[in-house]
Amino acid sequence: MLHLRLITPADRTEAAVSVIESTVGTTHLVVLPGAARDPQGDLVLCDVAREAGDELLHGLQELGIDKEGSIAVENIDLSLSRRADEAEKEAPGEAADAVLWEQLTEATHEESTLTITYCAFMILATMIAACGVALDNAILIVGAMAVGPEFGPLAGVCTGVVQRQPRLALRSLSALLIGFAVAIVATTVFSLGMDAIGQFHGGMLDMPRPNTGFIWQPDPFSFVVSLLAGVAGVLSLTSAKSGALVGVAISVTTVPAGANAAVALSYGEFAQMWGSMEQLLLNLGGIMLAGVLTLYGQKALWRTQRGRWVRRPKA
Repeated sequence: MLHLRLITPADRTEAAVSVIESTVGTTHLVVLPGAARDPQGDLVLCDVAREAGDELLHGLQELGIDKEGSIAVENIDLSLSRRADEAEKEAPGEAADAVLWEQLTEATHEESTLTITYCAFMILATMIAACGVALDNAILIVGAMAVGPEFGPLAGVCTGVVQRQPRLALRSLSALLIGFAVAIVATTVFSLGMDAIGQFHGGMLDMPRPNTGFIWQPDPFSFVVSLLAGVAGVLSLTSAKSGALVGVAISVTTVPAGANAAVALSYGEFAQMWGSMEQLLLNLGGIMLAGVLTLYGQKALWRTQRGRWVRRPKA
């Protein structure tokens, strides 16, 4: 269930209440006239089943409540109410399949902004992966993939394309490309520093690397895995399955490919560098393609339920 807190202009309260009452899956409606002070208006509270939440938010936005008032949404972790149980049964579909598009847009906006913290995580993840590449250590590679924050901008690109928000898509793409560029440059310097103190040496890249050699040798399976990971990643975001998102983070070779490119560049191993960059771009492209198609599929699926979101008048 979701809890909505609205501040509505007094002249639109009845319209907002009508939208709430006509949407299936709503309950616990409370109206407090004149309770709001900034902005001034009425306070309206209600609960709604997650699967009906996007339709309700859309109806309230059409009234301009978000522009002249306020709409706040919270997840309800526990609701002990027979009426709430009935509302969830009344709403079509399943909560795990529901997509709150405004919530998705807001989440990807936050995760895809180019910040110092984002760049720091990118640099640290790439440096950890560089150590894994040099030592042929799969554990370090997995750790670096889990630390990397690149899925946020990837999801932002997908959401921006599907929601037709070019600013979000461009900002996310910029954060993704600039983040990787900064991380590769910093890791190249890091690799040269490690070489200077005798921890790295050029022969490490020429030695057999059964655990990490795949990073700079892309093949059709690389693209297949990136497509599958893109689908899983988007589903994990839209259904709030954070555990699945961790699995996505450690399944696709993005950060390690950037790290291998940086180490190879520092030693003039251009064949490995270009192979790593090809792997990186192949995986990023596969994730974005799968993410966009998945979001379009989810939109199409919920459009088929549109007629079931309106509550029928009681006889």
